[in-house]
Amino acid sequence: MERPNQYSFVFLLTIIAVSGVLSFALCLAAEFKKSKKNDLRLVGKQCYLPRSSAYELGIAALICLSVAQVVGNLFTCRQFQSGEHTRGCKVIKPSVSCTLLVLSWISFGLAVILISGATSMSQSQTPGEGWLDGECYLVKDGVYVGSAILGLLALGSTVGSGAIRIR
Repeated sequence: MERPNQYSFVFLLTIIAVSGVLSFALCLAAEFKKSKKNDLRLVGKQCYLPRSSAYELGIAALICLSVAQVVGNLFTCRQFQSGEHTRGCKVIKPSVSCTLLVLSWISFGLAVILISGATSMSQSQTPGEGWLDGECYLVKDGVYVGSAILGLLALGSTVGSGAIRIR
């Protein structure tokens, strides 16, 4: 197979970078827009929590992170299929590249779980229904920030895995 076109390489990296940075920014915005303790209302003995704008921001962050992860993995798989490299150690490059790819998927999975859980809690929690068991829950401080960092780690690992295969 021939080497990938440098323009497609730049295009794919641009998509990954823009989606990753956008996901990071949306997670940070969701951290600041999430429901606070003073948003919680009591109706008798039942609580009510209005929908937070962190809900939409969290969904958008999930979409951007997923797009970046899928495109990044397509980029990496393309590097694996772009022919055998005769120079360098054939054993070390694939193992390091595969290790980064596994780290990428683990980080991505954890980020998706954190963003999904926090976003789910940002929906409207009506009196008597709440989030779980009829109780209202608030997203802890730093959940969106942690998921943003995990998302960047996932995308960095994915790009690093593909970049190792290029050299």
